[in-house]
Amino acid sequence: MPTGELRLNAEQYLMNTYTRQPISIVRGRGTKVYDLEGREYIDFVAGIAVTLLGHGHPDLVLAIQKQVQHLIHTSNLYYTEPQVRLAQTLVEHSFAQKVFFCNSGAEANEAAIKLSRKYSCDKYGADRYEIITMKNSFHGRTLATLTATGQEKVQKGFAPLMPGFSYVTFNDLSEVERAMTSKTAAVMLEPIQAEGGVYVADRGYLQGLQELCRERDVLLIFDEVQTGMGRTGTLFCYEQFGMQPDIMTLAKGLGGGVPIGACLATDAVARAFSPGTHASTFGGNPLACAAGSAVLRVLLDGKILEKGRRMGESLAKGLTALKERHRLVKDVRGLGLLQAMELDIDAKTVVADCLARGLLINCTGDHVLRFVPPLIIAEPEISRLLKALEQIFSHRTTATH
Repeated sequence: MPTGELRLNAEQYLMNTYTRQPISIVRGRGTKVYDLEGREYIDFVAGIAVTLLGHGHPDLVLAIQKQVQHLIHTSNLYYTEPQVRLAQTLVEHSFAQKVFFCNSGAEANEAAIKLSRKYSCDKYGADRYEIITMKNSFHGRTLATLTATGQEKVQKGFAPLMPGFSYVTFNDLSEVERAMTSKTAAVMLEPIQAEGGVYVADRGYLQGLQELCRERDVLLIFDEVQTGMGRTGTLFCYEQFGMQPDIMTLAKGLGGGVPIGACLATDAVARAFSPGTHASTFGGNPLACAAGSAVLRVLLDGKILEKGRRMGESLAKGLTALKERHRLVKDVRGLGLLQAMELDIDAKTVVADCLARGLLINCTGDHVLRFVPPLIIAEPEISRLLKALEQIFSHRTTATH
């Protein structure tokens, strides 16, 4: 089916919830994808920070193939080895002692919200239920996670929102302290506000936040849906800040492209859940967990994590050099292979220009380009991106004079 016909059929049969690029991707290999017409693109989007091993990684493909032959789904009414094995690996390499599996980042954050409220209710009573989140955050599209998200633009039209959330300025510890009351159950945040424009938390802020939460016996929830699984150079982003949360959520890269989410917690917190308090029919199914275990095995080998760190430094250095040469670049920020470039022009036009040059990138908001390539991205591919951006910015500058 030609791309034009596919687009018309999509407009006829799919709900209009996405602004799509005018290509149809049919296959991928490594860091590259190919459209219906056979054109090749270097993928700096990676399914929005999902396909961190690239496309068609042999270890992931083999794990999925083997599991499909044995068992895809059986529900959580029974034990399955892939689920227990993945949970054990996550626990052994994180702060947590218990894991709940679901299907997405929003569901993982829903679980974290419920868990923190149940823990606080059991310990302090029903009046301790409020959760402090950050302005400019993003936690999902369900009603609870939409309310947790500190952006009015994504909440518009869905009132009345769920009660029990308040918002404070990111990186402002004093504001968090002022917002805490006897009703506060948890503080929830992303260590890097990825959808909000790639804003990195200050080390002192996160360490101070941990101290404040422990002093008040308020739970600290880290949304690592986008920052987890090696995206920032370590397996989990919190490792880089010399502290740890009470609850952490994962998704995106955990399955390497297979939908899976996870809510991790300490034993003391996780005990608030018991049979009947939370569940997921598809959560932790054998297929998704087999994929997750394959991804973790590759990451824990260390080679790809190390390469991701080096490539992240290279990308950040190259983007910063572009900022120094072009006044239309206002800022460069990020950590590891989660990088952003803020422009004083419409970022969507740059996304389109890159697409025409065989490069997939995306933007958050109107002015911020986001780069989240697979961790296997190579230096020549980064150089090609930087060269394309150089040409685009130079042309824009020339055209305005």
